[in-house]
Amino acid sequence: MRTYNLRVEKIGGTSMSRFPEIIDNIILRDEKDIYGRVYIVSAYAGVTNELLEHKKSGKAGIYKLFEAQENYPIKLLALRDRLFDINESFAPAGLNLDEANNFIGDRIDQAINILRSMDNVLASGYVSRDELLLAARELLASLGEMHSAFNSANILKNRGYNTTYVDLSGWDDGRQLTIDDRIKDSFDELDPFSSICFATGYTKGTEGIMREFDRGYSEVTFSKVAVLLGASEAIIHKEYHLCSGDPLTVGEANAHPVCNTNYDVADQLADVGMEAIHPKASKPLEINSIPIRVKNAFDPDHPGTLITKEFIAPSSMVEIVTGSSTVACLEIHDTRMVGEVGFDLRIMQIFAKHKISYIAKVTNANTIDMIIAEKDCSPRLVAELSDTFEQVNTTLVAIVCAIGSNIAQPGIMAKASKALADDKINILAVSQTSRQTNMQFVVKRDQFALAQKALHAALCM
Repeated sequence: MRTYNLRVEKIGGTSMSRFPEIIDNIILRDEKDIYGRVYIVSAYAGVTNELLEHKKSGKAGIYKLFEAQENYPIKLLALRDRLFDINESFAPAGLNLDEANNFIGDRIDQAINILRSMDNVLASGYVSRDELLLAARELLASLGEMHSAFNSANILKNRGYNTTYVDLSGWDDGRQLTIDDRIKDSFDELDPFSSICFATGYTKGTEGIMREFDRGYSEVTFSKVAVLLGASEAIIHKEYHLCSGDPLTVGEANAHPVCNTNYDVADQLADVGMEAIHPKASKPLEINSIPIRVKNAFDPDHPGTLITKEFIAPSSMVEIVTGSSTVACLEIHDTRMVGEVGFDLRIMQIFAKHKISYIAKVTNANTIDMIIAEKDCSPRLVAELSDTFEQVNTTLVAIVCAIGSNIAQPGIMAKASKALADDKINILAVSQTSRQTNMQFVVKRDQFALAQKALHAALCM
């Protein structure tokens, strides 16, 4: 059932680290409109990277130390001191330091004790190593969101507002609940219209939220809460606008916020790593016709980008130019391919075995190019493909995309190709489906920025 005045809002880690501004820009921006909102909060910037591993570079965090059975307690205690420092920085905003330090300090101590017990069980060799490591990963991930959600509720409470800390982490709750059941149970007795609710971005469940979603778990929590509470709108607060291009690449004066788009475009963005929202989190919202609004937390006067199921640009246009410079082109050439039914099924079976999804696929009579994330292009994958097919080559490349809800117009591909050619950029491969929402150009990696500028200037200005 849709609750038409209820909004579920997610606040990202970088924004959470500037929480006093979040209070002014979002939470208390309109004193007449502070209730009827549920905030799903991420850990403060960098904290989950320290707990698990760096999201982009892969630099090892505490989880990797635990996995290698190295001295993780020392790192956890060092992280505790860092979290205390974060707490101290929020004292002027209203955080009760003693309460906040005791809260997260106790949980760090408990986490060390639980991990030590797990360590002993792992060393015994009597249980599944993979399952226990996943449990440790879930435990560590939950700490960051517990910290930020508790602090947020505490700060607003000390300012005189009725607040609720909604602990979806199940920290002191041993019941075997699914993720959905835990969310329902946690909100059953709450009235979001009489209390400002701050919920952890991590949710504990029997199926394990990180098993399938890993670092996208906070957006999955956000999506599930919005659906289960029947929100009228789901809002994501980031530290930037969803723009027509990367301002640092195409120039701040040239990039402009996208005001409206649809879920199809959001999926295209996610496919190349520019996530407006995790695709597996957006699907339930799309199915339930709950619109998503992506807002810049530090530009509160701007309405942001509204993502709906139905929107189609009234006139043909490219809305966003984006891409990735961390992809590889996996070229499979085999003279036996031509005319053989189901030949590429063998490629897909190997991809499935290695749990790899591709971004783009381009074919001709005897060659298939698969564009995949560079991190997935492992020597084991290449070796298995080489054992199966005549010739396999890999090249580190970039992919640049021109995306929109309605880009169907005669000559749009020619216009894009000419823009690249005019800047002496050779197209290594190109892909577009008949749905015409995404033109994808594979180029040399060192031409990634130049290709974005060329396409943005030709198609978005």
